[in-house]
This record gives sequence, structure tokens and C-alpha cells, in this order.
Amino acid sequence: MDVGWEELGWERLAAGVGRRRLPVWDCTAGLVAGDDSVLMVDAGSSLREGAELRTQAQRILGRRVTHLALTHPHFDHVLGAAAFSGVEVYGAVGLDAVLAAERDEICETAVREGLPRDDAVEATDVLVRPQHSVCGEWTLSLGGLQVLLANVGPGHSHHDLVVLVPGTPGSPEIVFCGDLVEESGEPQAGPDAVPSRWPAALDRLLDLGGEDALYVPGHGSVVDARFVRRQREALATRFGVSPR
Repeated sequence: MDVGWEELGWERLAAGVGRRRLPVWDCTAGLVAGDDSVLMVDAGSSLREGAELRTQAQRILGRRVTHLALTHPHFDHVLGAAAFSGVEVYGAVGLDAVLAAERDEICETAVREGLPRDDAVEATDVLVRPQHSVCGEWTLSLGGLQVLLANVGPGHSHHDLVVLVPGTPGSPEIVFCGDLVEESGEPQAGPDAVPSRWPAALDRLLDLGGEDALYVPGHGSVVDARFVRRQREALATRFGVSPR
């Protein structure tokens, strides 16, 4: 179908590709459709939000989401995952162990950040872990479209996954960056960040996408390679990392 993106609050980036900026934390969810399968990038901050994303995707495309990529283990990106029943879930290698071992911590972080405790407990009780761990790169076929999942971290976290959607004539490549890139505020470096390696992760991100790609940050508006490069240099300065 590929209709109705804007009516449901989504930004259409290319045929079968879009993103939504979710309320409260301005977190990005991405949607990529091939001929046979549909990939959601990140799942929102609660089961309610995840269910809304799932329902909207089906309304826009006329098909169910079949695959889910989790870009990193923070609550606003993963707590909606259980709403996508029966999908194939992907994450950077080690993400499954983090979601198992740190479930209580993820719950408490969500509550501190403003998610109602009942919602946080409900989501973490059924927290979904990836069945598929991406060590380097993973080519995911969606039917007529091959999407690249790339483990480019660590940086913002120990488990940063990005999603590269190839371009077509007249349409650039699109890179879903997770929180390796943030536009609506300064990049957040929490206790699980690896600041010394974050600039190098952005170098790998730029190598994947190239100069003409659209870069979709984990928070904020879509940016270009020049923005990512400026953010890379700002992070290198902020954390005392040598230039490339």
C-alpha cells in the first residue's frame, strides 16, 4: 500500500521506508518494507507504544511487521518489543545477555526518566531478547530489498547496531543510526557508553552510508553526512580522542 504515512504521524523517506518521532523522549522508530517482509527499527518505550507502532505499520503497508532490529539496550528503544509477537528480532552481539542481566536496571531507569512504574514493570516482565546476534554485518533479505545490519559500536553503548537501506535511482541510501547520532540534543553518554570509541563508530557509520546518504538519528530530525562528521569531531573533542 505505502500510503498514509503523514496521516499517522510518520515521515516517509523513500518508497516503503519511513520513520516516526515518538512523543516524550523524541525517540525514532523506523519502518522498512520489502516485497515479502517488513522490518521495524526499534520498538518504543512501552508495550502500548510498541503496539501502536505495530498497528500503524500494518495500516500503512497492509502487512504485518516480520522483523525487528534493536539498535541498543536503552528503555526508550526496547521496551515495546514484546508487542511484536512472532517477529524475528536482531541486535548487536551481547545485547541478549544485557537485556537478561540488566532487566531491573532498565526498569528503574525508565521510571526515573518518567515512564509510569506500572508500564515499566509490565514491559520488563516480558522483555524480548534478540534471537539473532550481529557480530559484524548481516544482510537481511526483505524480498526484493536487501538491508544491511551492522554492528559498528561500541560507542553510545556497548551494543550499537545500525541499519543501512540501499538507495535507488533518485533516492539516496538511508542509515538508521540509533543513538550514535542525536540531533535534538547533545549526544548522551550514560554509564554504558564507551566514549573513547564513539568517534570511531561514527567513522564506520560514515564509511557505510557515504556522503549522500540520509542519516536518521535516534533522536531528532534526519541529518546529512556533514552533520554526522561535525558530531564526530565534537565527541572527539569532548572525550579527548585523537583526530582520525
